[in-house]
Amino acid sequence: MSRNKRQIPVFNHPLIETHCHLDYLKDRPLEDTLAQARQVNVEKLITIAVSPDNLARVRELSRLAPWVYGTQGIHPHDAEQYSNAVEADIRAHAGDDKIVAIGEIGLDYFYDNADRAVQRDVFRRQLQIACDTDQPVVIHSREADDDTIAILQEFERALSRRGVIHSFTSGPGLARYALDQGWCLGFNGIATFNKAENVRDIIRMSPLEQILLETDAPFLTPVPYRGRENAPCYIPFVAEKVAEVKELAIEQVLTTTYQNSLRTFHRLK
Repeated sequence: MSRNKRQIPVFNHPLIETHCHLDYLKDRPLEDTLAQARQVNVEKLITIAVSPDNLARVRELSRLAPWVYGTQGIHPHDAEQYSNAVEADIRAHAGDDKIVAIGEIGLDYFYDNADRAVQRDVFRRQLQIACDTDQPVVIHSREADDDTIAILQEFERALSRRGVIHSFTSGPGLARYALDQGWCLGFNGIATFNKAENVRDIIRMSPLEQILLETDAPFLTPVPYRGRENAPCYIPFVAEKVAEVKELAIEQVLTTTYQNSLRTFHRLK
């Protein structure tokens, strides 16, 4: 580890990594990634599905260790690959013991990798899966605040469990709607970036009881390790930043976000 990098803090309280992509990590063997996470007291970890190609891989990864879990869902980038067969696959495994949410689903109007109308249709179809299977949801929303709110409003009564809007970078309107409706907001290394005051503003307005910690590894590596591949072992830096922004003791942040994770993802054991 480079001498000019601060050591990763190790806290006595366990952490839950609520959002990463183990199958996208390339810089180190998977066994090392998991071992390094354990060294900084990551007690549970959720690896996230995003495409038809990795649904089965996420299920396989979730069986690697008792403390590794997964999700099933199609990211808006891949919405045009959604089909009845893909939906059947998600439904078939939504009740698996190690699958804890439907996701990552939602809308992305920043990259527009898929037609927006198709994104909206696929988002609705997967929210219906969550309704039918009593699962929480992991949502991706970028530059699509109004449509995200409109679609979630359609499912307010039917969706018995909420979930999280992960990697939250949207505006206060979506934040307030989500918080009022009982959703959690997920924060990661973006919160440590110099120019991300908008994200820190959302952290300030969010009740600690509705905040989740994540890395989104291999993306969005926190300061002071920007420039290298992200990994679950860097999640303590996110916890520290949340504590700093909210002017709270780190122990309070760790205890509350841990309980938030267990409440949100009720199949975590």
